[in-house]
Formats: sequence, structure tokens, C-alpha cells
Amino acid sequence: MTLIRRNQNWLPNVFNDMFDNGWVTKTSSTAPAINVVEHKNRFEVEVAAPGMSKEDFSVRIDEDTNLVISMEKQTEDKFEDPESRYLRREFGYSKFMQTILLPDNVDEQKINAKMENGVLHINIPKLTEEEVRKAQRQIQIS
Repeated sequence: MTLIRRNQNWLPNVFNDMFDNGWVTKTSSTAPAINVVEHKNRFEVEVAAPGMSKEDFSVRIDEDTNLVISMEKQTEDKFEDPESRYLRREFGYSKFMQTILLPDNVDEQKINAKMENGVLHINIPKLTEEEVRKAQRQIQIS
């Protein structure tokens, strides 16, 4: 039995070859690189995000006390030429979301973030041993 492969592209292969030769850049769908560093009294999360601004990001704690980092950016290049028409047009759109489980010894109220040189830095302070003990409570059995 011979398998038949159908080509359902509406552009002929000649056009596909022309656009796949490096003249037209393709958008990337890869996720940004993330580093997590543990220091003595804090954790630091670094998200590589060249070309992004702090307005493109959202950093929050969800209902399960996880750190949620999300990013969304959309760009559109304007091209106005009445004597031309598009054979192929691509919009720039990036979306990313990462959830990080936080350990029990972090101070959620003091987490902060800053954008610097294309890297989002999220500082997650640790609780001291005394603060962890205070957070624990004994439940009386009746």
C-alpha cells in the first residue's frame, strides 16, 4: 500500500521557497529562559526578556500561593502602498506564562520585581526560622 501525501497549501511551493530563504524573518514561539537562584535569605528568579518592557509582564501570586509570571506582547508593522499587495504577512505576537511553586518559607508580602537590561528580576525573600515558627500554630484537640 502506498501512502499519498496531499499538499493543502494555497501558496505554490515556489512562494514557500522564496519566503523560507531568510529574507522574511519568522516569529519565534520559544519560551524565555528562566534562572532560579537561591541565596541565604532569598530566592531570585531571572527571566530573559530582551525587547520587552515592564508593561508587557504580569507577576502575581495565585490562589494556591504559586508565583505566576505572564507576558504578552503584540506588534504590527504598518505597510501602506496602493501599488502593492501582500503575498504573506506576519504579525508579531508573543505570549508566555510560567507558574513556579513557592516553598513554605517565603514572605509572599515582600516579593518585588524590577526590569533591568532586558531581564525581569523577581526577588522572593525567605522567612526567618523565628517567623516560620510564629506562622505555625498548635491546634487544640477537644
